[in-house]
Amino acid sequence: MAEETQKEENIAEVETETVETEAVEEVKEPLEEKGIIEANLKGDLPDIKAGDMVKVHQKIKEVKDGKTKERIQIFEGQVLARKHGKGVSATITVRKVIDGIGVEKIFPIHSPSIEKIEIERSGKTRRSKLYYLRTAKGRKAKLKTKEKKEIAE
Repeated sequence: MAEETQKEENIAEVETETVETEAVEEVKEPLEEKGIIEANLKGDLPDIKAGDMVKVHQKIKEVKDGKTKERIQIFEGQVLARKHGKGVSATITVRKVIDGIGVEKIFPIHSPSIEKIEIERSGKTRRSKLYYLRTAKGRKAKLKTKEKKEIAE
């Protein structure tokens, strides 16, 4: 009798495992389609690196008296980090100081709410993440500008 109940439990476990794997396979199929991902990637983005001074043009929707109004807001600051590669989920962390208070925003660079990103100047860095700039003051908080090499013809 104990053997019968143990066999029934084993059969029930096997059935639940097969149902779970089928559900996981169904979820993976739409995510693997490259057409959806490539359609959401922006092709006109500059090569953004940590240390760059950038202007991020972001679309803002305002609702007043039932009317929606769209405008573009510019956030200018220094890129502290770039995360999540170059795919759809890629983000940049931009920091600027306003009246002595540091403000950081994380922008998904392929988001439809981002109109464009302009690089003002590039900073010379030896690190990929510049989180030390949060606590740095004075001269230590400034980066040297990177000199652009011109190709002689």
